[in-house]
Amino acid sequence: MDLFGIFSKEKKTTLEKGLSKTKESVFSKLTKAIVGRRRIDDAVLDELEEILITSDVGVDTTLKIIARIEKRAATDKYVTTEDLTVILREEIAALLTENKTEDMEDFQLPEDKKPYVIMVVGVNGVGKTTTIGKLACQFKKKGLKVYLGAADTFRAAAVEQLTIWSERVGVPVVKQSMGSDPASVAYDTLNSAKANNADVVIIDTAGRLHNKINLMNELTKIRNVMKKIVPDAPHEILLVLDGSTGQNAFEQAKQFVAATEVNALAVTKLDGTAKGGVVIGISDHFHIPVKYIGLGEGMDDLQVFNKKAFVDSLFGE
Repeated sequence: MDLFGIFSKEKKTTLEKGLSKTKESVFSKLTKAIVGRRRIDDAVLDELEEILITSDVGVDTTLKIIARIEKRAATDKYVTTEDLTVILREEIAALLTENKTEDMEDFQLPEDKKPYVIMVVGVNGVGKTTTIGKLACQFKKKGLKVYLGAADTFRAAAVEQLTIWSERVGVPVVKQSMGSDPASVAYDTLNSAKANNADVVIIDTAGRLHNKINLMNELTKIRNVMKKIVPDAPHEILLVLDGSTGQNAFEQAKQFVAATEVNALAVTKLDGTAKGGVVIGISDHFHIPVKYIGLGEGMDDLQVFNKKAFVDSLFGE
């Protein structure tokens, strides 16, 4: 049995297509690096280090991967360059496992938490509201009753965009006028969701990277208000990051991790970039599980993250 769970052929095809730029422009260099070489020597490792860093895996994570490969090459004198791809795949998958990234078979939620409350954070432009809409669509497909909360009241376009998504998906959205207290919107959303026996609530928040103290205070206030309705809410604080921004995504993650207790990641726009390695680096650096990845504009192009399928799509079967 596949220990990484069942991953449909259709989803795998979408994943391979979405990661094609990363594979073609970055990781395919691995093949060229080892052509004509029979052993994993310093020259091969130097080239591998450059390949990983230029794919935005990050320096620290790259050095960690290189050290693991060096150790394996030292203990197994029969390791050759032909084994390098296999070893690299295994070590990256191992890193993702160590960093609490667990595979889900589908868009599943804990059955003992109802409503399951997700607070979504992230800067403007990363695909935050779009990710919320796509999540709502997937949850509704599973027969779940979904409520959305438009708590980004500082930007009129954010409320309008979330309203459009709610209409497209066919789920209710709770909103107030622009400039309203975001915590008040969150309170009303949970109150309404609980009264109507909702299964999942997704709360949008302001996408501003302003003063860290203000950001922390605002998100803390929203969380505290939600607890008045659902004592253990939010169950999930989902940070949405734009994978195409590479190292900028690292900086955004630092800000939000410092401001609130982020416990899940969604990395978007991987289909338009050769920086797919950022998924590996961010997971390793922050030890926060990647739950979702965005691979296109379509309603079904948001996928649950599967370690084995992700690594296989980068290196081929």
